Amino acid sequence: MDREEIFRDIEHTLGLVPSFFKTIPDSSLELEWELFKRIELDESPIPNKYRELIGLAIAGVTKCHYCAFFHTEAARLFGASEEEIENAVHYAKAVAGWSTYVNGLQVDLEQFKDEVLRICEYVHANQPVSR
Repeated sequence: MDREEIFRDIEHTLGLVPSFFKTIPDSSLELEWELFKRIELDESPIPNKYRELIGLAIAGVTKCHYCAFFHTEAARLFGASEEEIENAVHYAKAVAGWSTYVNGLQVDLEQFKDEVLRICEYVHANQPVSR
C-alpha cells in the first residue's frame, strides 16, 4: 500500500491519522501500522484490557508520558476500572523497586531462583492461589 492508502486505513480504524504516524518514513509506515493494529486491536491470549494495563505499568517504569497517557486511556477503552489502573501502576512500582534492590545488592541469582521455585511449590501445595 502507498502512504495515502495506509492513512485511509488508519483513519477508517481510528477516526483520524495521529500525527505520530505522519512522522514515520514511507519505508516502514505499512509495517508499523500493521504491527500497531495487531498489538493494540487484535485479540490475543491476553485480553486487550490486561495488555493495556501491562503497557501502562511499563510506561510508568520507563517514565514515558506519551505511553502512560496512551495506555491509561486504552485500558479505560477496554474496560479497566480506576482501581485496576492504580493497581497495575502500584504493582509496577513494587516490581521496579524489588528489581533495584536485588540487583543493587547483587543477590545470588541461582539461590534466588531456587528459593522462588521452593516458595511457589509450597504456596501451590498449602494455599489457595487465585488464577
